[in-house]
Amino acid sequence: MITMKLHNSSIKNYIVYSLLFLPLFTLTAQNNISAGADERTPSKAQYFSWINNTNEGATAEHTKINLEFFGWLKKEYGMQLDIYALDAGAIDGKNFYGSIYSDRFKKQFPDGFDPIYAQAKNLDIRLGVWGGPDGFGDTPEEEKARIDQMVKLCRDYDFALFKFDAVCGPLRPEKEDAFITMMEEAREHSPDLILLNHRLGLDKAKPYATTFLWGGNETYIDVHMANTMTAPHHRAQAMSRGLVPDLQRLTEDHGVCISSCLDYWEDDLILQSFNRSLILSPEIYGNPWLLNDDEFSKLAHIYNLHKKYRDILVDGKVLSESYGPNAVSRGNGKTQILSLRNLNWEKATYSIKLNEEIGLNTDGDITLIQLHPTEKLIGTFSKGESIPVDVLPFRSGLFLATTEKYEAPLIAGANFQTIKNVSDAPTEMEVLGMPGTTANIQLLNGKQYTSAEINGKSVQQLLKGKKLKLKFPGKELKQNFHRKLNPFTEIAIPEDVETLYEATVFAADNNALEVRSLLRSGETNIPEVKAARDAFFDQEAFVNRGVWDKNLFDGNLETGFWPQKKYRLDTRIEGGTLRLDLGEITYLDKLVITVPNEFALQPLLVGEGNFVEISTDLVHWEELTYLAAKQSEVNVGKKVRYLRFKTFPQQIVEIEGWAKGQKLDRSLWKASNLFAYPSTKKAQKVWKSKIVLDEITEGSYLSVALNGQHGIEGAYAAAKMGNKYIGSPDRASSYPANNWEFMTSRRDKNYTYYIPLDESMIGKEIEVFVMGYDNENLNFDPELWITAYPNPWEKLKITLNKK
Repeated sequence: MITMKLHNSSIKNYIVYSLLFLPLFTLTAQNNISAGADERTPSKAQYFSWINNTNEGATAEHTKINLEFFGWLKKEYGMQLDIYALDAGAIDGKNFYGSIYSDRFKKQFPDGFDPIYAQAKNLDIRLGVWGGPDGFGDTPEEEKARIDQMVKLCRDYDFALFKFDAVCGPLRPEKEDAFITMMEEAREHSPDLILLNHRLGLDKAKPYATTFLWGGNETYIDVHMANTMTAPHHRAQAMSRGLVPDLQRLTEDHGVCISSCLDYWEDDLILQSFNRSLILSPEIYGNPWLLNDDEFSKLAHIYNLHKKYRDILVDGKVLSESYGPNAVSRGNGKTQILSLRNLNWEKATYSIKLNEEIGLNTDGDITLIQLHPTEKLIGTFSKGESIPVDVLPFRSGLFLATTEKYEAPLIAGANFQTIKNVSDAPTEMEVLGMPGTTANIQLLNGKQYTSAEINGKSVQQLLKGKKLKLKFPGKELKQNFHRKLNPFTEIAIPEDVETLYEATVFAADNNALEVRSLLRSGETNIPEVKAARDAFFDQEAFVNRGVWDKNLFDGNLETGFWPQKKYRLDTRIEGGTLRLDLGEITYLDKLVITVPNEFALQPLLVGEGNFVEISTDLVHWEELTYLAAKQSEVNVGKKVRYLRFKTFPQQIVEIEGWAKGQKLDRSLWKASNLFAYPSTKKAQKVWKSKIVLDEITEGSYLSVALNGQHGIEGAYAAAKMGNKYIGSPDRASSYPANNWEFMTSRRDKNYTYYIPLDESMIGKEIEVFVMGYDNENLNFDPELWITAYPNPWEKLKITLNKK
């Protein structure tokens, strides 16, 4: 108890003061008690498990492995996750309310939440859970049981977040009082408990929700969010998301999905973390372990950077249109962080005025630093100066303007990227330069280091503030690696138009989007990453959906690959065709196709003759006949690489090849089953562009942008170099997939096809073709660009050893 001795006048003044400001005190108390946070509460970094699991729900073992991945990120890079939220199916699920005492829950979490709570707590991570707003039953006993269960999660497991979604069911009006009781009692144990309001339609319980759902957009790329414009990558639509009303931070934007179409994920996350900077930021979901090994340091760096500045990111200022679309400056007047973006094909240059216009309200010299997509010291300037900065095409830019001392190690004279900067390990940075160029660099803020190395060679002069000249390997580029190429012109429909189409659909696939991400990123050397990947792809729900063509070549008759009809939506294009690519020209005596039963053989019938076409070059095709059976044998007896079946079994579990009595190696084999048979694709109009490239950087590809309306699957692109046909293995929006969670987006305009390039194409004439198939949608305008991902920097590694 606090006692106060006040004079009469003081008492009188105190009473008047209290009466005047009682509503304010009451509102503040209400906010803290009922909402768990207010607009100035610093952000919390979150991961949630949707798309890692779907409505079947997570398991204890799977969650343990995922937490070990985040534990590795913390140990290796100092990345701190604040909340790990279990999504749908852990307790509640779609259209049902569950219980932590049910057999279903005990099967998924045999020891309850205790083990993962202990593991998470050891990592300074708190748990959260997805659920529905009701579940209070129809009797007082059922109501109490629901309240007690949710309160227990906070009392015994320190839960930090409830995500309540109307997908599970609405909150009955007569149960709002029970809901309020539940939230009040839960917040007695977790006062900062965040309640995400996903379409709940709350009435008097509304003050107990922390957030509202902004726009209702889930961000699963090319499933729930896909490009509406042409772009050199799949995430342009996600990057074009605007600003929440009045920059309200108690808003849920569903975070950034890292599971499909991974390129440029970092630009998407920069905008979520620093531009909107909501109560949950940075916020990701899905399968971040599908990034490649070189990208985890960038993921950690974004989280670490946000954590460093999150206390001043609560105050935002919308900048004028001269800073580009939806530009925001956040800070405390002494340090401001500007998040900019460019949603055009050409580089954008913006002018940053170093004064109150961006929120700087203190005097003194101002240091301007680029923080993303690379780090770069731009310079130190006087207040009021206008400094031009560039933002690359379809990328975001992050800039820091400060009158305060910048503590992190800083390199002057070149672009660089911080790889690791943790207290108990050497600091690692990469100096970046274009091939064949030079840079004179200087290390700032380097007094805490005892030695410095570049690519393992000692460079002690860096620690003395001296400049060091660096030469980056490679040949200097004559042209910008990102540029527009020769225009398209309409031509007569070529005789090989079918081959061009086949080149692209054989280059592409119909695997789940996550499989495409895995193949994009390649093998990992990190045990925790491999374990998380394996846990995802080996889970029963993923395997049983038959969404990966490798299941046809694994020797396991319990797995397969078949067109998905999960939501009663047929994703096949014009009925689809089974295509098989052996990866190289191969002598084949026979092909054996196995189905689990006669029903799975449909629409084929046992004993009926069916047809397959075979080819070695996609130009010349030969038709063969085979009889349908549970094990259909296609007698080939010659060399072959490509096979296509106009009609094929609906559920195939294995495809084998035999030659000279031996089963063939199938490691290069791939299959697709959704693309249309060529006879249903009659080209109505064809465009062509001819190019010769004198230089091709690593990671380069052609972007074939189809600006305008072309119809759903109404236009395709491919290339030809001499007699070699080059397909487009990727497209935004994505090719149809046998999806893990839901079907790919169906877009009827602004496709962009991506055709990879390599050094073998230098100096050779390449013809790029666009084929329009929809007679009612032929007025689109194709353009051709060359670009690269990631940017083709040469990298020199700096290691700074600490005292």
